[in-house]
Amino acid sequence: MHLYEVLRRPLITEKATLLKEEDRYAFEVATRATKGQIREAVERAFKVEVRKVNVMTMPGKTRRYGRRQVTSSRWKKAIVTLAPGHKITFFEGV
Repeated sequence: MHLYEVLRRPLITEKATLLKEEDRYAFEVATRATKGQIREAVERAFKVEVRKVNVMTMPGKTRRYGRRQVTSSRWKKAIVTLAPGHKITFFEGV
């Protein structure tokens, strides 16, 4: 898998914003991406040193459309912990 296909988008939620204070950042990643691929993609894209990668598969949500129930597709989330002294300026406010 190519490095540009691994990281889909950064997650900017209330919980992810609180994690920034601990030098941890959340990303939506490709469902077939491994921890090693995620580590390499973040290190190359943002030129930082990654200390740890936690990965979890988020289940799809069930929603109703009239009488039908539809489940959205599942997706994968990665929380990346950076080495002390490293920051990703992409997430910093202006």
